[in-house]
Parts: sequence; structure tokens; C-alpha cells
Amino acid sequence: MRDSYFSVRGKRIASKGETGMLSRRRFALLATAALAAGVCEAQEQLKVLVVVAHPDDEYCFAAATYRIARELGGIVDQVVISNGEAGYRYSILAEQIYGLNLTAEDIGRANLPEIRKQESLTAGRILGIRQHHFLDQRDAGFTLDAKQVDASWDREAVRAYIGKLLREQDYRFVFTLLPTAETHGHHKAATILALEAATSFPPERRPVVFGVEASSSRDAAREFNELPGYPVTRVGSDVHEFRRSQPFGFHDALNYEIIANWVIAAHKSQGLFQMDAGRHDLERFWRFEASGEHSLESARHLFERLGRAAGSPATQAARSQR
Repeated sequence: MRDSYFSVRGKRIASKGETGMLSRRRFALLATAALAAGVCEAQEQLKVLVVVAHPDDEYCFAAATYRIARELGGIVDQVVISNGEAGYRYSILAEQIYGLNLTAEDIGRANLPEIRKQESLTAGRILGIRQHHFLDQRDAGFTLDAKQVDASWDREAVRAYIGKLLREQDYRFVFTLLPTAETHGHHKAATILALEAATSFPPERRPVVFGVEASSSRDAAREFNELPGYPVTRVGSDVHEFRRSQPFGFHDALNYEIIANWVIAAHKSQGLFQMDAGRHDLERFWRFEASGEHSLESARHLFERLGRAAGSPATQAARSQR
């Protein structure tokens, strides 16, 4: 006859024959461990859509993306709206790598779309991004005006594409760049389009959309309420942080700044971008209120999970609850 056993949430604790040999304290510890493991396993898989304007913009949330995709077993997909052809001016160091005179505008614009696409795929392999969606909208050049992309982007097609992904893939979270007044107009436009796509759904079905900025802990948190003229960009009062500088590994000698620097190095055609190495030791996330009433609690749960057992695989994160 098979011996019966005690279990919690399906986790075998001990058979009736074994319990006599266990102290009450030991049995309680085992039961608590199984319960914690069950709760961890029951947690929903994190699923994130990244929406950015340029092939290197994922840098702003590189550490959190790595944490989700590589350590917590989540899914991260990415939409890159423009082809990045305007990034030729500081490509002089990459000319030796790619064998092309990339700082000549005609050569740079002709070749950078494919080069930057491959660089984005390289960065994506580091971060664990599952799938890239390149929309190949023209990169006309720097502007502060989000409306100027109307001359080079098919906004309706971009918005529809993002909406289709949100509908078909049911992402819980969307990462975009914080649309501050001084940031690139393409960044602003990408975030606005992502928000417009998200708010086309009923409030209860909307993903939680964040605007993110790579920052330094030496600087005070930015004051940001919304981008003037775009009420859809209004943010909540909660600002969440993921610290790239948090130590882990042998003797706590490693941190997530390594991941951010790997991403920078992947984008070799963007010479000025290389100067950001080591500059930002944290990532700040603003929650857009248009995400709906549920979004505050969802954001809190997300950052609780990101902060639990940082630097460890999901299996070790489960152990940390025991």
C-alpha cells in the first residue's frame, strides 16, 4: 500500500511515516518552504513590450530588461520604429570596423539602417529580447518637436502595428522613454504612439506603460508631470527605480552596469553613445496614469519582483522566499 503524505499546494512535505521523525519546528519550516515555492511558481510570467525610436534606445532600461528576460524567465519583445540612418555624424571609429566611410552622409544613410539593425540584434541577444520588430521609418535627423516625425513616419501604421502586438500578445507592461521637453522628438513621438495604442483598449485590458530614464544616483530625481500639449503622457506620483549598481556574484564584485556597458559596446556605429559608459547607475521608471487604475498595484508588484534576489536566476529567487 502506498504511503500517504502531507503536502502544501501540491508540494510533498513528508509521509506519515516520516513525520514522526521530524520535530514540529522542522516540519513547519518545510511546510513554509513548499508554500513559498508554490506562490513563486504561481506568479504570472512577466511579459514586456519595448517601444523605442532608435536601435540603441533600449539602453535606458537595459538592466531591468536583462533582469526580466534572463533571470526571471520573462518575455521581452522590442519595436524599433526608425531605421536610425541619421546616426552617421559620430561614426568615425566604426569606419574601421565596417570598412565604410560612414561619416559621409550619403554613405552613412545608405548603410546605417542595416548596420544598426544588426547592432540592435546583438544587444538584444545580450538582454534576452525574444523578438525584434523593425518598422523602418525614416530617420530624418534630430528635432525637439514630436510632430516633425509626421513628415517621415507613417504614424497611423506605427500606432496600428503597436496596437496589433498589444492585442495579440497580451503584454502586461510597456517600456518607453520618458518624454521630457529636452529629449529627442523621436523619443517623444515613440512614447506618445505607444500610449495612444495602449489607451485604445478598455482600461481593464491596458498594459502598464512606463516612461524610463537612465540616471545617476548623484542627481536628484527629475520633476516630471507630463509633456505639455500631450495629456496622455501624464504620470503618477510613484517613481520606481532599478539600480544598476546593486552588487551580486562572488564577493559582491559584479553589478548590472556591466550589462549596460555591453549594450553600449554592441552599438559600435554610434560613437558618441560610447561616452555614456559608466555614467548611469540606475534606471528610473515613471508610470503613465493612462495605464488605468490597476496600474499602480501592478507597477508595485513588478518592482517587488525585480528587486527580489537581484543577480540570481529565477530558481534562486524562489529560494530567497523560503
